[in-house]
Amino acid sequence: MPPLMTLSGVFTLRILAVAALIAALLVALQAGAAPRELSTELKQADKALAAHEYALAYKAYARVAARNPLAQFNLGLIEREGWGRARNPAAACAWFGKAAQGNIPAAHQFFGDCLADGIGQAADGKAAEAWYRKAAQAGIVYALCSAGQMYIRGQVVGKDVEHGLGLCAQAAQAGSAPAMLRIADYYKDGTEVPQNLAAARYWYQQAAENRDHLAQYRLGVMLGQGEGGDANPALALSWLEHAAAEGYAPAYLPVAILYANSAPDPATGALTPASLAKIYMWNSAARATTNNAATLAEIKRIAQLVNQVMPAEWKPALDRRVAEHLGRFSAN
Repeated sequence: MPPLMTLSGVFTLRILAVAALIAALLVALQAGAAPRELSTELKQADKALAAHEYALAYKAYARVAARNPLAQFNLGLIEREGWGRARNPAAACAWFGKAAQGNIPAAHQFFGDCLADGIGQAADGKAAEAWYRKAAQAGIVYALCSAGQMYIRGQVVGKDVEHGLGLCAQAAQAGSAPAMLRIADYYKDGTEVPQNLAAARYWYQQAAENRDHLAQYRLGVMLGQGEGGDANPALALSWLEHAAAEGYAPAYLPVAILYANSAPDPATGALTPASLAKIYMWNSAARATTNNAATLAEIKRIAQLVNQVMPAEWKPALDRRVAEHLGRFSAN
């Protein structure tokens, strides 16, 4: 079976979703950043929010917001994300400011964003940095990257790329995988800092080793294409399959392609049965998780080629494995 395609043109870079950042900040908050009594009276409101009963949740949080900064923070999230209502960034920032004054660490981070961007009040870089540093001191070390971004862009503070990278590096060195990913993106993109592909590859690996799926994906891309160092298809496949195995859908098709381009069995000159099965399964998973017409056309072409050489009796068992994998991650 000949190689199906090269790696170039099939990878797309994805930015970290806002929801993922919110989840990371809430983990820090729930780990002890807020007194237990603040959350005790919010159980019903939290239950309504989890059930997407946003109007009910908003009313329940608002009833206790005057005395509960955690309720203020959650009201800010509802306003910011537009859950059950139109997005209102200014109202969100007003709530985040109150929650920050009430010593909610996640609010320190978000209120810093408000001040950096001038949402609902005049932009104030010094105040934003102070809140970012307070968030970092409370355990949300990624906030240092947000402070660093202001310096890298020269946003409401004097432009100082080296200082900005240094702030983000502090967060990365403290173990923040999102900070590692952020530095890697800066070096990879080469738009806001001088491009350094070797440094990008290094930082993607640090984040990948901390189980950041996007970093595993991007590291796999660089290894496969020989960016920032020698190409290493075997290691590229390893990292991409790590991400795919944990439900990171953009990695499905690249994994199928790398298996298709793997070394044939020396005894037969054909792909091994294991490789054929992997191509079929990851290609099937990719088909189930994309609506992109060009990607679907490529998936169809791969399926046609695999079907020419793979025994049809394999399909039921392989299809069950694909369904089981997708079922584990369908809620993500």
